[in-house]
Amino acid sequence: MTYGDIVLEKETIKVSKLCFGSLCIGHLQSDMELNDGAEVIKRAYDSGVNFIDTAQLYGTYKYIRAAFDRYNIDKSSVVISTKTYAYTRELAEKALNEALHELGRDYIDIFMLHEQESIHTLHGHMDALEYLLEQKEAGRIKAVGISTHCVDGVLGAVEFNSENKNKNYKLDVIHPMYNMSGLGIIGTLDNMETALLKAKQSGFFIFSMKALGGGNLYSKAGEALNFVLDKPFIDSVAVGMKSVLEVNANVNFFETGKFPEEYYKLYNNTKKRLHIDDWCAGCGNCVKICPAKALEISAGNQAVCNAGKCVLCGYCSSVCRDFAIKII
Repeated sequence: MTYGDIVLEKETIKVSKLCFGSLCIGHLQSDMELNDGAEVIKRAYDSGVNFIDTAQLYGTYKYIRAAFDRYNIDKSSVVISTKTYAYTRELAEKALNEALHELGRDYIDIFMLHEQESIHTLHGHMDALEYLLEQKEAGRIKAVGISTHCVDGVLGAVEFNSENKNKNYKLDVIHPMYNMSGLGIIGTLDNMETALLKAKQSGFFIFSMKALGGGNLYSKAGEALNFVLDKPFIDSVAVGMKSVLEVNANVNFFETGKFPEEYYKLYNNTKKRLHIDDWCAGCGNCVKICPAKALEISAGNQAVCNAGKCVLCGYCSSVCRDFAIKII
């Protein structure tokens, strides 16, 4: 497994090029049994994957903790990145304490603000961001960053550091939406690439999300992963994995550039979709949270999905009050 470095003022953190994306094992997608999810994480760890991406929203801390405890994994040998929608100091404190408690650790490697859209949303979350930066100074967080689906979010992070270059406020990490088809990107693919180049030149560690477009690019998985891996501004790639087979396939690809035969037999033609049950009441919560702008309320007062825009992130199901949305 290839490794890269997150270079910080106080230390350098070594992370695997392949990052374990934990979204799909949790309640937003597969809702795996605890033992099964822990086993998948353990397999990734044994294969050299020491980097795990999670979030307060995902509800996957319990799987990571179970893998630590049940397989006697040294917690300090795993780099964990998490994120929160917190916008106040109180909410940020709650999110950090929740992560530390549920993971059984006394620090988090990377703590990010979830889905930042621009410098304006960063300013709007300044109360929470200041708290995270203070906790970085206190040693409870090692690196602070943002996740974003937006070109302006990447540029906002760069601008934030420029605004605060004479202060002790510095973002270290950007976790952007990036794939060869531009699925889920708010802005153009070319503009996202230009923004990421600028961010890398200004010193950010960048690990991308949705290289496979939330499963929409399974049939072109090799091409899709190579598109991201060939970019010098991408330091690591978060890939959602929910089975030992998927872990083995992705590890093999990251090490050799090829998928094993089992992958092509079982996954090459896999096609997932967002399913909305007919009892949907049309409340609109899913439309508001959808980062890809793939949902709308129809004339029949029910949510409908534009499959061409949907990246199967599952965020919509987290706010569906009637449990009418699922990925199948």
